[in-house]
Amino acid sequence: MPTPTESIVAYIKAKDGNRPHLLDAALTEDATLQMIVRTDAISFPASSAGREAIAETLVRRFNQTYENVYTLCMGRPPADDAEAFTCGWLVAMSEKQGGAVRIGRGRYDWSFTRAEGKVRALAITIEAMEILPSEALEPVMSWVSALPYPWCDQQAAMAAAPDLAPVRDVLHRRIANEIAAPENLGFAL
Repeated sequence: MPTPTESIVAYIKAKDGNRPHLLDAALTEDATLQMIVRTDAISFPASSAGREAIAETLVRRFNQTYENVYTLCMGRPPADDAEAFTCGWLVAMSEKQGGAVRIGRGRYDWSFTRAEGKVRALAITIEAMEILPSEALEPVMSWVSALPYPWCDQQAAMAAAPDLAPVRDVLHRRIANEIAAPENLGFAL
């Protein structure tokens, strides 16, 4: 039985590495996904139901457009017996067409099954997404690929960040406290 941390790591590796088969270790078969997008720089369906639908949205289709994906969970992993967990996230990636670099920030709200330790509900809030020209690829990827993966301390990310205004803007963006917790999104905890 996986721990919540192992489920989160499997999800991150599946999404970032275009490995949908890894979602079997991360999500229950009937897992649900809720997307709260607070930027016009990226779009996703508002919700998906079932591991296969989530794989289609967050792994297969996502990786048709993006590459060099690094998602960092900001802070410490959840306790082994956690039934719910919230953390900030930071992502850096590049577009396959044209090479533009994207850096984004938001919040994950996870709900786990007690019996399996897998994710049964996930709410992803996208607070900020900045688009940089392809010339930013080297400094952004050098920075993000050197950070601890997938768990990273906010201060470590900020200390090593390249001196690019969009990167600074995303890193200094506060994640709204009013983001709905999983129980307020209709997820049973």
